Amino acid sequence: MKKLTIGILAHVDAGKTTLSEGLLYQSGTLRKLGAVDKGTAYLDNDNLEKKRGITIFSHMARIQTENSELLLLDTPGHIDFAQEMEETLSVLDYAILVVSASEGVTAYTQTLWNLLKSHKIPTFIFVNKMDTLKADKEKVLHDLSTLDDNCVEFGDEDSDFYEKIATADEAILEEYLESGQIKDEEIKDLIFQREIFPVYFGAALKLKGVAEFLQGLDKWTKKIEYPEKFASRIFKISHDEKGERLTWLKVTGGELRAKSELMPDEKVNEIRLYNGTKYQVVPSTQAGEIVAVSGLKTTYPGQGIGFEKDQTNFTMQPVLTYAVQTAQDKTHATITALRQLEDENPQLHVKWDKQAEEISIDVMGKIQLEILQQILHDRFSLEVEFTQGKILYQESIKDSVEGVGHFEPLRHYAEVHLLLKPGKLGSGLVFKNECSLEVLPKKWQDQVMESLANKEHLGVLIGSPLTDVEITLVGGRGSNVHTVGGDFREATYRAVRQGLMELKAQNQVSLLEPWYQFTLRINQDQVGRAINDIEKMGGKFKIGESDHDIVTITGQAPVAQMQDYATEVRNYSHGSGQLECLFAGYQECKSSAEVIANANYDPVSDINNTPNSVFCSHGAGHTVVWDEVPSYAQYPYLRLIKID
Repeated sequence: MKKLTIGILAHVDAGKTTLSEGLLYQSGTLRKLGAVDKGTAYLDNDNLEKKRGITIFSHMARIQTENSELLLLDTPGHIDFAQEMEETLSVLDYAILVVSASEGVTAYTQTLWNLLKSHKIPTFIFVNKMDTLKADKEKVLHDLSTLDDNCVEFGDEDSDFYEKIATADEAILEEYLESGQIKDEEIKDLIFQREIFPVYFGAALKLKGVAEFLQGLDKWTKKIEYPEKFASRIFKISHDEKGERLTWLKVTGGELRAKSELMPDEKVNEIRLYNGTKYQVVPSTQAGEIVAVSGLKTTYPGQGIGFEKDQTNFTMQPVLTYAVQTAQDKTHATITALRQLEDENPQLHVKWDKQAEEISIDVMGKIQLEILQQILHDRFSLEVEFTQGKILYQESIKDSVEGVGHFEPLRHYAEVHLLLKPGKLGSGLVFKNECSLEVLPKKWQDQVMESLANKEHLGVLIGSPLTDVEITLVGGRGSNVHTVGGDFREATYRAVRQGLMELKAQNQVSLLEPWYQFTLRINQDQVGRAINDIEKMGGKFKIGESDHDIVTITGQAPVAQMQDYATEVRNYSHGSGQLECLFAGYQECKSSAEVIANANYDPVSDINNTPNSVFCSHGAGHTVVWDEVPSYAQYPYLRLIKID
């Protein structure tokens, strides 16, 4: 029997959880059909989800079919909780993309499609709400063709069906022309290889097409083969009702046993097999299974164990930061609670500014803030408020430079040389090692590379996170007598900052700001106002076709200018206009001079991220400022810095 992990993804209100409910009911897992709007959905079991009528957390259920056991992961559909959705992608064997027949392919549908494509996940499409007045099968199929030409309607497997399948692969087309047949296994392979994408139509609320879709999942999916060597991938951290920390993982090789040591000094206590809110404790589990384990303290979403590599460069990123206001005597309790929530969602980035005595968090949007406020009240009995958010800027570089850091107080010694080069837009930070073992022994090289990976590196314009930079270890020096643990860490951090300061002096450091991809639906007579607004924002736009006097405008604009525009749209459209915004990545900030001036950041005074080095002379350590470090360097300097 096949055991498959299948995730359900959709735009909010497309009917994703309703379809999950229908699949559970049709398979016999549920005796009574639940409803999202009544708060009785099997998978939306959290009180907040019942109250809001949306999925906030990913949930798992088990479906038994004739040939398969499906581990169904229902993921959040609202953009504010897209991070949790993205974290599940690394454990999926297949995905179900739910599309609303009344809305068609939205901007968020396209975003989900791009994520599934980048993760190479075979995808089934269920077009829901075919019972609505606006439902048009041919129009939806045309919309789906914009995602991929090989979105093929399944269900009625006639000659037209096989002809469409055959055109997806030259070898199969040739075989079909000769024999007039295509083997089921060949179709399964095409689906698994993302050469074709099965499309089913129905109305999940009325159970129309759900049984046929379930049969399709059973028939057209392949069994996954796993290696014998143990490995697993972590995709979620949660806490149960007793406060027990749970690590959710998929076993991707071998066997996992209770009491196994997965991390240094961290053993698995319990292995839980969940189905909704219920679970059973098992002594061991095999590859292909998804479990929640207790006893692990330092795991995180995206972490790979065994031969699995970490996934850290997530597409869905927060773009706003808010200050957290709480009673003075509750500050410590609030930080502690937020740290636990950050453990579950690392992109919350909880920060405590001692000087300002201010707590801040990073979020995707205001709905997430409302949910966090309620969680802090319900789980931790804390009352908090959030003050106006700031934009999360990033910094990058435009040219290459060699940065050098030296750390030599008395009885310590380390020098590190790093080559900083501009990376591709959206690539994040990439670390490489091109240092010879004759220059630095492996143990010291490892310390440098670990130090690079274990710190959030900040830029030197406003102190925002550094991104899209390739950092390569090219040289350095240690001492067999004086070098001790931590010396290379200190030298590494200083080398990064020293290089950035060199580039800043040459105006080769850039400030990046987040942009939204937006979809605006307004009445025909309000288009002129909208275009004028978008142009003032410095945005780009395209006007689509009108539908019953409703015009769709799509485009991109800076988050700083568009973050509060939804309120304006509601006001000038008297509630009829709709604005959907999605994070579209970072671009160079057009108002960087103003932002830098307002930030008033002094990179030299940032003692936790100093660009200066420490050298030793006459038996004592002394500070050498960043621009003088190259002349003091004791390992040959490559001198890639451009000198005017």
